[in-house]
Amino acid sequence: MNIISKVLIPNKEWILEDSGKKIGSIAKNKKGYTFLRKGQAINIKNYKDIVDKLDVVSKHKFEIEPLTHFIYDYPCSSKPHGSVYDVKKKLPLFAKSSKSKSQYCAGYYIIQFRKGWVKSFCPKLITIDRNPYRGPFKTEAAMKAALASVNKA
Repeated sequence: MNIISKVLIPNKEWILEDSGKKIGSIAKNKKGYTFLRKGQAINIKNYKDIVDKLDVVSKHKFEIEPLTHFIYDYPCSSKPHGSVYDVKKKLPLFAKSSKSKSQYCAGYYIIQFRKGWVKSFCPKLITIDRNPYRGPFKTEAAMKAALASVNKA
């Protein structure tokens, strides 16, 4: 058995495959991770428990892939196409495909909507243009700190 993980959503959801066949998935939640397999959900507190406690994973090397795409030191959700840095707005921009007309902002942001401030990873440029925001942040921790500070005010 050769179990590997494939990223669905960076740092949030992964699919586990054994020799190309899907055997389950892992989703990050507020309390840790949820391992889904054959219709059963198993809650796990941390990454080490995934490796130690689950029979299917514990016998094999299992790694969650880190983010591998960056634009000007800001992480992005997919392979960037036509990356540019908007000097006026101070935003690293990219498209998700070579034919795409939609621009995305690399990095982590907090965006204010009617209901309050919301975390966002690589939002569309149009969303940033239409709403008050703070960012870009290079790490999720920096974004969460900024979110905590605006929620205190």
